[in-house]
Amino acid sequence: MRQAEFDGRGSRIRWTESEGEGPALVYVHGLGSMSAVYHAHIAGHPALAGRRRLFVDLPGHGISDRPADFGYSLEDHAGALAAALDAAGVTGAELVAHSMGGAVAVVLADRRPDLVTRLVLTEANLDPNPVPTAGSSGIASY
Repeated sequence: MRQAEFDGRGSRIRWTESEGEGPALVYVHGLGSMSAVYHAHIAGHPALAGRRRLFVDLPGHGISDRPADFGYSLEDHAGALAAALDAAGVTGAELVAHSMGGAVAVVLADRRPDLVTRLVLTEANLDPNPVPTAGSSGIASY
């Protein structure tokens, strides 16, 4: 397990990774999940053998910290993901992201194009102005 501080107050974003060659594959889960569990069947595909793979757990999920004073917006999550990729020495990554993670990946690619060369988005929340609904937390909107 690896980790990086993401908020200037000691909170840590954590990930597991496997060594390999070529552009890193970075897996980003959706709301309520964690990357290693959600993406293991994809990362294990024989066509991806030998690639460096990072399974990042966004703040509040999996093995990452859950700070009470973190904003949990897409921008906040993208900043934390950038901290992880910077600490891992990753540039030009290929992000494989699901649901809310897809929206976080889009924000990251816009903010830090040096970190991302390709996005593979599955069921991503891409509406920048979703209609509020009962029980909506706003986490999947800009």
